Amino acid sequence: MTENTINTPSLEIRWTAVSDMENNVYMVTDRDSGARLLVDAADDWPAIRQFIGDEPVERVLTTHRHWDHIRALRDALAATGAESAAGEYDAAAIEEETGVVITERLHHGDIITVGDVAIEIAHLRGHTPGSIALIIRDGEDTVLISGDSLFPGGPGKTWSAEDFASLMADLRSRIFDALPDNTAVLPGHGAPTTIGAERPHLDEWQERGW
Repeated sequence: MTENTINTPSLEIRWTAVSDMENNVYMVTDRDSGARLLVDAADDWPAIRQFIGDEPVERVLTTHRHWDHIRALRDALAATGAESAAGEYDAAAIEEETGVVITERLHHGDIITVGDVAIEIAHLRGHTPGSIALIIRDGEDTVLISGDSLFPGGPGKTWSAEDFASLMADLRSRIFDALPDNTAVLPGHGAPTTIGAERPHLDEWQERGW
């Protein structure tokens, strides 16, 4: 299993890709306290079980309701005893699909913590109604775990002109207007990028419509 890591002053952010969909599964760990947050228990529980290891996990957060991001959620919660979190407007669909209870329904601007590090929730409407991203500010470092809302080369898939317009508006105001160019962007699939690498292409994305 191939793993990648980004270190900020207080956190270790590890990830690996699982399943035929190459879903990125993220583990955010506070080095001082050992507190851990798992992001997106995707469609390969044996691989995720190996990735998690034996240390406790306090919370499993789901960025959005699509099946490839939630297939191992039930197993992950059962194995770890962790709390579950998701965006308010995707939570019911996740519960219906998986049979789990989402114990923490998150809204735009909410703050969760891993150890002493605050993580801001950004609600990005369009890929799904309740898609959320995680904004981690730690010292001089900023990291965005973007789910399927932002990738290298453009926004996540949408299914109508209205959804595309909504996602682009949220990406502009809640992400690109708020975060510096050196922000690392860790997407739901594929390789990382940065806000600075993607910023020059916003108008191009808007014009092409995807």
